[in-house]
Amino acid sequence: MILYFYPKDNTPGCTTEACGFRDSYNILKGKGFEKTGVSADNEQSHKNFSAKYVLPFTLIPDKARNIIMDYGAWCKKKLYGREYEGIMRMTYIIDEEGMIAHILTKVDTKDPAGRILKFITNNQ
Repeated sequence: MILYFYPKDNTPGCTTEACGFRDSYNILKGKGFEKTGVSADNEQSHKNFSAKYVLPFTLIPDKARNIIMDYGAWCKKKLYGREYEGIMRMTYIIDEEGMIAHILTKVDTKDPAGRILKFITNNQ
């Protein structure tokens, strides 16, 4: 399972990341992986985002931030000198037994599957 956390539907970086996962869907699926995205957006926002970009994987709405908090994806952020709390863009690779095999915290939104594929290839 590839479980990825992202800040917000329909924002430039999140859209680029989601479309990158969409474009690599068959490659990762061929290696036995399913993908799921999580953000604090609501279900309708996820439906619209998924339909607009034809995303072939599940997006989980987590308005209460329970999953986000459980996976440590909520953090203090800084933008233009302003501090605020928000979702950290991160990806978990979860093995067949449900154990976390690897955590990616420096995500390349233009090639979100690249480092995942490198990890999978190096650990087979």
